[in-house]
Amino acid sequence: MPPPPADAHSVRLVIIILSIAGFASTYAGRAVDPMVNDIALDLAAPAATIALLSTAFALPYALVQPILGPVGDALGKIRVMRFCLAMLFLALAGSAFMPDEKSLFFMRALSGVAAGGVIPLALAMIGDRVALEGRQVALSRFLMAVILGQLAGASLSGAMTDLVGWRAVLLFTAAVAGAAFFAATFSLRGGVEPTAPFSLATAITRYRALLANPRGRALFSLVFVEAIATLAVIPFVAPILASREAGGALEAGLALTGFAVGGLLYTGFVRIFVRRLGLYGMVIIGGISSAAALVTIALALDWRIMAVGLLLLGFGFYMMHNTFQVQVTELSPEARGSAVALHACSYFFGVAVGPVIFKYASLAFGEIATLVFFALLITCLGVFAAWILARTTSPQPRAR
Repeated sequence: MPPPPADAHSVRLVIIILSIAGFASTYAGRAVDPMVNDIALDLAAPAATIALLSTAFALPYALVQPILGPVGDALGKIRVMRFCLAMLFLALAGSAFMPDEKSLFFMRALSGVAAGGVIPLALAMIGDRVALEGRQVALSRFLMAVILGQLAGASLSGAMTDLVGWRAVLLFTAAVAGAAFFAATFSLRGGVEPTAPFSLATAITRYRALLANPRGRALFSLVFVEAIATLAVIPFVAPILASREAGGALEAGLALTGFAVGGLLYTGFVRIFVRRLGLYGMVIIGGISSAAALVTIALALDWRIMAVGLLLLGFGFYMMHNTFQVQVTELSPEARGSAVALHACSYFFGVAVGPVIFKYASLAFGEIATLVFFALLITCLGVFAAWILARTTSPQPRAR
């Protein structure tokens, strides 16, 4: 069973520390995106290949979720998170010294494994401590730190690359992960969490129950498609701008900050959206906003227009994604870590395969046609999500 609700002060402290960890994890995930061209040049590798470093990070992130979820439920989510933050620090630091693309891909994959034990377990911990009616707002506060990590990963790494090079940027990213590890080690305590030996049979039983739940199957499927449609273009922003003679690493970093700014706009008004739109309205509007963003990106010939498109994409994505996250935390209170881990697994499979699909679809049909198709896909997904979630039972959160 999850631990009993904590007092407001301790909940705020936990969310602050979890936010630091979430910031570090997302910063590590996005720091490479603006540096794709620079890394490719230094390692004498094609930029389209180096762009798949995002897949090298996301795929192990997804694959490790079915393990980390039940391990966190059994041994304590805080304990597992601290270990993963330490591993993330070491993997990021090692990445800065890799001599070729193969070794860099390996270290990037190891970083993805480590990062996989941070945000999903943090979401589960918030679910343990915050009642459903206040959970969307609480999660949005944590989400703000995650988005700021994206913002820093895009803007700082893009700006720093021109000054100190991509290897120094990765060392700085490792330092951020190290700071998060120390914050979690000295400020979080795992004593309130129930712990027990890990049981494979229990883990399998919980996963079977989650997959037998129609709402669970819907949420896991929806987030997979959502990730493909909305995030596949992100690693290709720098190459697209370069091919259109619209900017280098600095401009790519500035444009990518638009995605994070859009997410921050969502978190700033989340109470209003929850109250006025409700669950179903939010996923529909999120899908429409994301579609408009993808069309804007497809037609952008200037990095500033690209930034506007990415801002709209961030707004639409987080409106939809945060709504899915809240519903997942309520699927199984007794196995919340497993539920969130399975959801993260589906999501990061989408994040991993999306760039691959985008790469080959763009080669076959062109960037514009591919982005327009993704725009149609995410619009349909928003409408379908509202319909399928309405057919299953789960209370909608109300803003407090």
